Amino acid sequence: MSATAFCWTSLAAFLLCAAASWDVHAADDKPKPNVILVMADDQGWGQVGYNGHPHLKTPNLDAMAAAGIRFNRFYAAASTCSPTRASVLTGRTPHRTGVPAIGNRLCLQEKTLPQALKMAGYVTAHFGKWHLNGVKGGGVPVLGDDPNHPGHYGFDEWLSTTNYFDIDPLMGRNGKFVALKGDGSEVIVKEALEFMKRQKEKPFLAVIWYGSPHFPWTAGAEDTRGLPQGTKGRLAHHLGELVALDRSIGALRKGLRDMGVEENTLIWYCSDNGGLLDDSDSVGKLRGHKGSLYEGGIRVPGIVEWPGHIRPAVTDFPASTMDIFPTVVELLGLPEDSMLGVRDGESILPLFEGTIPKRTHAIPFTAKGTALIDGDFKLVSIGRGKNRTWELFDLRNDLGETRDVSAAHPERVKTMRSEAEKVLASVEASAAGKNYPEGRVIQPQRNERWTEMEAYKKHFETFARLKPGFKVKE
Repeated sequence: MSATAFCWTSLAAFLLCAAASWDVHAADDKPKPNVILVMADDQGWGQVGYNGHPHLKTPNLDAMAAAGIRFNRFYAAASTCSPTRASVLTGRTPHRTGVPAIGNRLCLQEKTLPQALKMAGYVTAHFGKWHLNGVKGGGVPVLGDDPNHPGHYGFDEWLSTTNYFDIDPLMGRNGKFVALKGDGSEVIVKEALEFMKRQKEKPFLAVIWYGSPHFPWTAGAEDTRGLPQGTKGRLAHHLGELVALDRSIGALRKGLRDMGVEENTLIWYCSDNGGLLDDSDSVGKLRGHKGSLYEGGIRVPGIVEWPGHIRPAVTDFPASTMDIFPTVVELLGLPEDSMLGVRDGESILPLFEGTIPKRTHAIPFTAKGTALIDGDFKLVSIGRGKNRTWELFDLRNDLGETRDVSAAHPERVKTMRSEAEKVLASVEASAAGKNYPEGRVIQPQRNERWTEMEAYKKHFETFARLKPGFKVKE
């Protein structure tokens, strides 16, 4: 063999090896990757250093974004928390699943991501905020006899509260009450790492849902010291909670490295909805905040990191929390019937391989109104019924959604309105249970405050003993 031929052969071999090292598919002869889904509670798109927040430093999220895929356009499926959480577990717009609004309970007839991964040999666990059991009010431990606790949806273990939490949280560990010490974000990451360390034989799914930076904003003194002079009160605690959250991300990534499993672990990070008005910089230059279908209400930080498998990249491709389940299904080669046949998310696995996926339909939003995102264009409904009107925005050229361009694109409006109306009809059928084998919803909806529930009243004294200062009235 000539020297030239040898060089070309060696180069080809090197490229094949390099390609293999970045292979994202979980082949049968390779260990299945661990999967960690991390979600903040009310963190706006602008509340990360890499998106230019003027006061908040997030070095660990910045490092994670630099090492993985950073989404400039990642969307929560809804502009409030419970619906988006339902979308993560089901791959469906939340109105289909029994969770069109805050505090509804996820229908037990849904097929969920943890159930699918359990069937594939995974050990599954949930840590932190749940808010899918129809219990309203501030966070308290999820009860062991709750008909909608995380175990009913495929989680082998759970350390969960009904809603938001912060310092020294009182939580339910598989139904048993535990009083934990420390910042809530750091507490649940520490507990999640302990769970991961115990998994020697099987891959794991860990779902880590923070309670920060949600109201009532209680940050430790050390987490407000580094903020600019003059940052006080609610805003200081709001940003301080994010400082602690970011530190916990550093602990999570370091913990994976210390265990030697970082190259076999995929982490997907996002927030459950847009930012809050308390921080004027929470959404950057976007329009709207939490509760709105404008970009500030639904566009959130989004990062996927998988060392050795995903090349670092920044993408403008629009993706959503509804895409998580379908992407994991394709990644692991799971059966299509792991998910319900009617779903709204699509696999974005090609992004992990360095190519741009092609969506078969627009991204729908059906909670707190209606919106569709189709590439650079976004259709938003205003009003209801006969009074409903539509606005069209060109997000590429108008990030702040300041100009309705519907008059300039009548055919696009017509096409997108037709798609939106079909989605709404399909969603109504799903909400009535037409996607389930039974053809109806079996479990009635619940939306109760824990302070008024008999199941919780008998535990008030125990809660007060475990957590000094515990108050029933909110």
